[in-house]
Amino acid sequence: MDAFLLAMILTFVIAFGGREQSIVALFSSQLDRNVPLLLIAGACAVVSAVVMAYAGSSIAAILPRRAAEMLVAFALAIAAFELAWPVKLKRMKEPTRSYVAIGAVLIFRQIGDAARFVVFALAAWAIYPTTALLGGAMGGVAAVGLGWALGLDKLERFPLRAMRLALSVCLFLAALMIGLNARYVFL
Repeated sequence: MDAFLLAMILTFVIAFGGREQSIVALFSSQLDRNVPLLLIAGACAVVSAVVMAYAGSSIAAILPRRAAEMLVAFALAIAAFELAWPVKLKRMKEPTRSYVAIGAVLIFRQIGDAARFVVFALAAWAIYPTTALLGGAMGGVAAVGLGWALGLDKLERFPLRAMRLALSVCLFLAALMIGLNARYVFL
């Protein structure tokens, strides 16, 4: 249950203002918030959570316990770095309005984003990685759904850069503590 709740909350909060949410918000504004865009974005969020949770649990399964903890620390550090990276969204023009093209862009953006690295880390940490997968999928769908509902103009009114930097610092500190704990076994 811990992995489910952590994955759901962290995925939603970390994805807020992220590249994939901004892309969905941009196309939502351009396409008048149509339902197929929401379905494609939700499906991409689920697929990316499945891929990262499977990767995290598979890699952690072959590692010793302390090495798996270090893997979690590295994944959180990568997520912190990705959160600190500024989001620069170009106004995209999709002349064909192809949902396949939009879905391809979304899935590739989501596979390497901070929220999915947190799903990777939680799946590597959890006893039952399926709980991290379900929480990450639900949080990801909620995040792109919020972007779809708000649109880019309303989404950009929030202090996204400051929020992402604060979350980056928190994730880095968590990675540092987990890494030190794995290395020196404080607890």
